[in-house]
Amino acid sequence: MKKNRKLLIVMLTVVLGLLAACANSDDELKSASNDQSSNVDAANQTEHSSEEADNSELSDQEDTSIDPNEELNSSNLESDSSENHKEEYLEKFNDTKKEMDELQRNSKDTATYAMKKVEDDRYDVWDDWLNEVYGVLKEQLSTEEMDQLRIEQRDWIKYRDDTALEASLKYKGGTAEHLEYVTVQANLTEERCYELVQNYM
Repeated sequence: MKKNRKLLIVMLTVVLGLLAACANSDDELKSASNDQSSNVDAANQTEHSSEEADNSELSDQEDTSIDPNEELNSSNLESDSSENHKEEYLEKFNDTKKEMDELQRNSKDTATYAMKKVEDDRYDVWDDWLNEVYGVLKEQLSTEEMDQLRIEQRDWIKYRDDTALEASLKYKGGTAEHLEYVTVQANLTEERCYELVQNYM
C-alpha cells in the first residue's frame, strides 16, 4: 500500500509536471500569438494612420482648392455688403437733408450774418459726409479706380469753387456775396455726396 501511494504520488507529480509544462507552452504560444497580433495591430494602426494622414492631406488640399461657386458667393456677399453700405449712406444723407432743410426753414433770423452761419453749417455737415464717403471708397475701390476718382475729385473741387465764385460775383462787394458763395458750395457738396455713393459705392 505504501508502494501504491508512492506510485500514485509520482504519477501525480509527473501529471502535474506535464500539465505545468503544457500550460507553460500554451502561455508561450498565447504570448507569441499576442505578440504577432500586436504586431499586426500595430501594422494595421500604422497603415490606418497613414490612410488617415493621406485622407487628411487630401481633405486639406480640397479645403484649400478654390471652388468657383464659393468665389461667386464671396463676390455676391461683397456686392450685398456694398449695396447695404450704399443704402445706409443714402438713408443717412436723406435724414441729413431733412435736418438741413428744416434748419434753413426754422431760421428766424433773416440777417445776412445769421443766414451765412446756417449755410456755413450746412456746408460743414456735407463736407464731413463727403470726406467720410471718400475715405470709405479708398478702402473699397481698386488702386486704379481710386487714382481715377482722385483726379475726378480734384477737378470737381475746382468746379465747385469756380461755380460758387461765379455765383457770388453778382453780389460783389455786397453783404450777400459770401452768403451766395457758401450756399452754392453747400448745395454742390450735397449733390457730390449722393453722386459718389450712387456711382462708386
